[in-house]
Amino acid sequence: MRSILHIAAAILLAWTGSTVEAQTGLRVDRVVMLMRHGVRSPTKAPPMPVGTAAEAWPDWPVKPGYLTPHGAEALRRLGEADRARFIADGVMPRTGCAALHIVADSDQRTIATADAWAAAVAPGCDVDITHRPQDVADPIFSPIGERAVAFDAETARRAVLADAGPDGIAGEERRLRPVLSRLDMILCGPAHAGCGVAGEPSALAPVKPGSRPKLSGALDRASTVAQILLLEYAEGMPMRDVGWGRATAADIARASELHAVEFRLLARPRYVAAANMAGIAPLIRDALRDGQADAPGITMISGHDTNVASLAGLLGLYWQVPGLAADDPSPGGAIVFERLVDGSGHRYVRAVYRSQTLDQMRLLTRFDGATRPYRAVIPIATCNARGVRGLCTLEAFETLMTAGVAASAR
Repeated sequence: MRSILHIAAAILLAWTGSTVEAQTGLRVDRVVMLMRHGVRSPTKAPPMPVGTAAEAWPDWPVKPGYLTPHGAEALRRLGEADRARFIADGVMPRTGCAALHIVADSDQRTIATADAWAAAVAPGCDVDITHRPQDVADPIFSPIGERAVAFDAETARRAVLADAGPDGIAGEERRLRPVLSRLDMILCGPAHAGCGVAGEPSALAPVKPGSRPKLSGALDRASTVAQILLLEYAEGMPMRDVGWGRATAADIARASELHAVEFRLLARPRYVAAANMAGIAPLIRDALRDGQADAPGITMISGHDTNVASLAGLLGLYWQVPGLAADDPSPGGAIVFERLVDGSGHRYVRAVYRSQTLDQMRLLTRFDGATRPYRAVIPIATCNARGVRGLCTLEAFETLMTAGVAASAR
């Protein structure tokens, strides 16, 4: 569980992070982002088993799991804000086309996210977007599932249980019981026998060789429901359709913790995070590495919430986007690594979490000088270069990304 000190440090860095250059004479000269795809429809139709809700789920304008038109427009607004930031930082020219490289997973939502974002960041430019054919699995983004990295499911299970603490998964369910009860009220309205998600005790699912750990029971189903409600709200659905008119924005923010807890339990433990980042970590490391004069100034990796959560677990990163729970990977949200250089040519790396707030996604807020996306500098654990907490030397960052990932790939 996150400590008060973690939250206080994140708030302090959100206020002071933009002044690091002024304090230390550093400037940004390269940017690498790992971004979750934008707002999508639920991945199944119906999105939950029959009986979970008392009424039919609302319709979506696209196939299950696809980026929605609203989601694409939100990404374009976000891309416009990112472009302004890149220009201000000097990593993108005001006119002409920048050196920009994008790698996307092979799902429709990640490919479409890359397309929408690139069109706004580099309008009229021919952007290099690399991805496998749609729906052809990519081991860069799913190294465990694709057997691209050594992974022992029993070791992973022990790591998850160790990180869960002495009260274990059952303790998390007890702590979140008020949220689960409220979620059942949203799902079911007046009491319905067998309706809702809270009835089955939470646990780790039985181990499957070569597979990542999974939850079963109330926390597993509730995490999915919480994410569906969040997506309904972010999609801009009328409030009468968001949770059948029974969910408020405050309900959605509170329920978001169920989604965040799933990732804290399953994706952030170091053994799991290291294996899950075996394909992406080298992309990040190499894009920031010295000695590549022709490397793109901006690299964006279009992936999933699991990828973002595992990267956060690997480096000890924490954030909180307005409208979501702490450390919940937001649609379109990104962990951004900025390479900084001083007057003598020494290079450093800092991490930032950048996202629209939930209401900015819903309202398709257009950003200008006064209205901006959420942006917070987040300290990289173990780094304290130049006396700045969380700032790494480039060499220290490369070591973290190299040593942190699973040692052997098949």
